Amino acid sequence: MMWGGFGGGWIAVIGMSMMLVFWGTIIVLFIWGIRALSGGGTARVDPSAASPPASGAIEIVKVRYARGEITKDEYEALRRDLDT
Repeated sequence: MMWGGFGGGWIAVIGMSMMLVFWGTIIVLFIWGIRALSGGGTARVDPSAASPPASGAIEIVKVRYARGEITKDEYEALRRDLDT
């Protein structure tokens, strides 16, 4: 046996493990570099277009009125309906 004096197949297992770690590291660094150059992979959102979190129906109506999506009369009617 050729490898009998050096621990048998363990050297091959360790060598393959080190090869997998090496190539895995190269692939992860490559993907990280591409994402860093392309803006991190997150969508760019206009902060002024984002709606604030609404905790209830009244809050949604207030936000819609503040944005100008509904008129004052509609706001008052919805507020009355939701208060009851």
